[in-house]
Amino acid sequence: MHKPIVISDISLSFPDKMCFADFSCIIQPAARIAVIGRNGGGKSSLLKILTGLMQPSSGEISNTENLTISYVPQIITDRPSLSGGERFNKALTSALAQNPDVLLLDEPTNHLDARNRRALMQMLRFYAGTLIIVSHDRELLKNTAATLWHIDNGHINIFNGSYEDYLERQKIQRAAAQRELCLLDKEKTLAHKALMKEQARAAQSRKHGERLSKTGKWPPIIAGGKKRQAQNTAGAKYAGINERRAQVHEKLSSLYIPEIIKPKFSITSAQAQSGAIIIVQDGAAGYGGRPLLEGINFSLAGNERMAITGGNGSGKTTLLKALMRDGGVKTSGGWTLPKKEDIGYLDQHYANIDYDKTVFENIKRLMSAAAHAQIRDFLNDFLFRKQGEVNCSAATLSGGERARLSFALIAARTPKLLILDEITNNIDLETKDHLAQILKDFPAALIAVSHERGFLEEINITKYYDVEGRRAK
Repeated sequence: MHKPIVISDISLSFPDKMCFADFSCIIQPAARIAVIGRNGGGKSSLLKILTGLMQPSSGEISNTENLTISYVPQIITDRPSLSGGERFNKALTSALAQNPDVLLLDEPTNHLDARNRRALMQMLRFYAGTLIIVSHDRELLKNTAATLWHIDNGHINIFNGSYEDYLERQKIQRAAAQRELCLLDKEKTLAHKALMKEQARAAQSRKHGERLSKTGKWPPIIAGGKKRQAQNTAGAKYAGINERRAQVHEKLSSLYIPEIIKPKFSITSAQAQSGAIIIVQDGAAGYGGRPLLEGINFSLAGNERMAITGGNGSGKTTLLKALMRDGGVKTSGGWTLPKKEDIGYLDQHYANIDYDKTVFENIKRLMSAAAHAQIRDFLNDFLFRKQGEVNCSAATLSGGERARLSFALIAARTPKLLILDEITNNIDLETKDHLAQILKDFPAALIAVSHERGFLEEINITKYYDVEGRRAK
């Protein structure tokens, strides 16, 4: 067993932002830590700091001199001929061959199929060293992490327990803080009424004092003193309430809970339910006259949701292209499909966004007949509310903002069939929650490719079509 790793007051900042500041902790041997937080918050950089590949802006890490630390990055650039999952498996095998004391993994499940995901989680359960992972994969977090480091609002919060437990604690603490604010508001109202009474008494006393002063029975300094005493007492009470309110608001800002999205789609579920939208009978699909998949048989109604499953390289992408009438894919058999313009396609790159336009302009091109106020209301539902958010260039949006804008474009002109291709890769847990909220309300047919079974269940997938075994001999 190695000595505990000591992190002392490390900070990470760049010219345009502060990621986190003054983080200190002790990593015990065999600790199992997951780093979570929004995209761009500094999670990957924190792993690089722990490996020594990057220096913190301030602070230090000690007791790592005699440790073997293995690190598998999120983006693996070598072996370009291999798939993403195959590259990760090769890199992980090389990392484990060093028999590391500390294993650092950055988004390890991003490109893994279901079989490889299960194998990875099984291996990590039995890994005896210190494990630190960056992940947005709830299943992985649930199965491997005992401690969370949540990078949020420039701080790293440490929590012992699951991500769901952490969010639940945040909600409880936030509700308590909001109740405290309500009590402070009532106290402030009572203090205001008391101040009004004191001011009224002071005014009456002043008039009385002026009369007595004129007769020489009450020196002016006494009348003024009584007024100042009443105002000072009320002012001190007000200052105390305002100080406590500021403290509660600061507490609330540290207990961030993602906002709820409630989108409005341009068609209703009643309009979408119009019988089968896809029927494939004894279909085959491939390239250059040679089928890659054959014996394809399934149907999908206008209100159904289906996941296409299968291992890496099994032909899922080929089937998606065939369903979208991609001219590069040759098909045979019976294919009843929607028109191209009735199909919406989204992958992790959000290609439906025009990055040369602003957020407002992107929506305006699909809602040209709508008034300015209507478009602002529409964008408000997708959490684009401030003037700066609405009028900023789409090219400057964060990953989560791009995902929300991409789905706003889908909602503005709702397709009869929405195809999702691995949209959960590389997105943070907050964005994943937002996508799930939107997709639960999507009114038409939906086909998804994802290796995250939990996400598929969350968006109410009811049918599964496995392409394994459909490979042409």
